[in-house]
Amino acid sequence: MNRLLGGAPGSVLVKLIFLSLLVGAFMAFLDITPFGLVEGIYNWLRSLLGLSMDTVVEIGRWIAYGAIIVVPLWLIARIFGRH
Repeated sequence: MNRLLGGAPGSVLVKLIFLSLLVGAFMAFLDITPFGLVEGIYNWLRSLLGLSMDTVVEIGRWIAYGAIIVVPLWLIARIFGRH
């Protein structure tokens, strides 16, 4: 269970509660609700589908370029980040 959670269940629960408190306070400060966030993502996806195909291809290219850098760094961090 420790390996799955990344630590003892009690300490992971405390960390998640603390992180949830920080994120909730930040969202409240910015007047963002979870529903508003999901609605914003939905509207963004709808507008993305309304763009021309060239723009979508360009965004896909940006994602691919970024993934070429990010994914190997993430993989290295996961491999060598173990204690």
